[in-house]
Amino acid sequence: MSVNQVPFITLNRFEAGFKENFLGGVATLFEKTQFVGGPVVGELEAGLAAQTKSKYAIGCANGTDAIQIALRAVGVEKNDKVLVPDMTFWATFEAVVNVGANPVTIDVARDTCHWDIETFKKAVTEFKPKAAIMVHLYGWASPDTMEIRKYAKDNNVLLIEDGAQCYGTEINGESILGSALISTTSFYPAKVLGASGDAGAIFTNDEELSKTCRILINHGRTDHYSHGLIGWNSRIGAYESLFLKLSLEHIEARLESRRNAVKYYAEALQGLPFKPAQADSKVKENGYCAVGFIDPDLRPALIESLKKANIGFGTIYPGAMSMQSGAKAHLAGKIDNGNAHYVSQSVLNLPCFAYITKEELEYVCKTVRAHFGK
Repeated sequence: MSVNQVPFITLNRFEAGFKENFLGGVATLFEKTQFVGGPVVGELEAGLAAQTKSKYAIGCANGTDAIQIALRAVGVEKNDKVLVPDMTFWATFEAVVNVGANPVTIDVARDTCHWDIETFKKAVTEFKPKAAIMVHLYGWASPDTMEIRKYAKDNNVLLIEDGAQCYGTEINGESILGSALISTTSFYPAKVLGASGDAGAIFTNDEELSKTCRILINHGRTDHYSHGLIGWNSRIGAYESLFLKLSLEHIEARLESRRNAVKYYAEALQGLPFKPAQADSKVKENGYCAVGFIDPDLRPALIESLKKANIGFGTIYPGAMSMQSGAKAHLAGKIDNGNAHYVSQSVLNLPCFAYITKEELEYVCKTVRAHFGK
């Protein structure tokens, strides 16, 4: 099959029978008028808990709400300081502001694009935060995840883990989401486990935290018309739950396809100024996005070559949090070693999605090699 274009991501590659099963399930929900709640939500949550090896999985409306709910559940209050990485998606930062707390951005390590234990220790000592949000970007995780968890616990820092991009990621053979004190994920359609619309989830092994999260997602209800907390209307929808429940049946095959794509790039693009990156050896990544790095001065020309070849690409993310125009009024401090900014200027993401074909991967790699005369 001749290939002359490759999208950065596509959402229309499903397993045989998936569409029919979903539409059949939608018809059933419609007939029973089960639009919010119902058995399908419980079935999804049970599947998520089993797959992540977490005791409790709580579905909610989106990944941003999931972070806000987790912050509230652990006890973050107005004017508390919360550490966030300087390299992440805006939702991590705005979630802190939305619960009334004050974000402090902490730089990442240039080689891993994640927090390292020494910088984390320095931040805890300097800012004395109530909480911290560790973000598992790119479907990876910090090699120092376990050390950061222990240091946070020993120093009474409440650690929330933003796993919007890391469903299926493991460290030392354990699920990142399932082994955290409390973690969150996003089921935005482009994720490795994507819904048919916005959706998210919170994971924890703590029963009290799980109860608080359930109260918070449903208007703070302790009974139908009794409200013990100020919460949100952040219930996960039945259609999204159905779509995710069916997708869970295929998640391992989808993850394997993505991981194989990342591995293919790493092997096929060796020795070039564009250097594909992979997670640390402690981490089993999920193939969320194919990450590569290039000298910032060389990136624009490579992007033009990709455009001419009709190849999609990404720059996840093109700017550090502390440099966003919306951050200035809310920053309570920062540690800036210049790494997040450098990463934002040098990262380039190649096409990566479930069931990307070998021919598509070959076309992308041929284009990149040709750009460098190889």
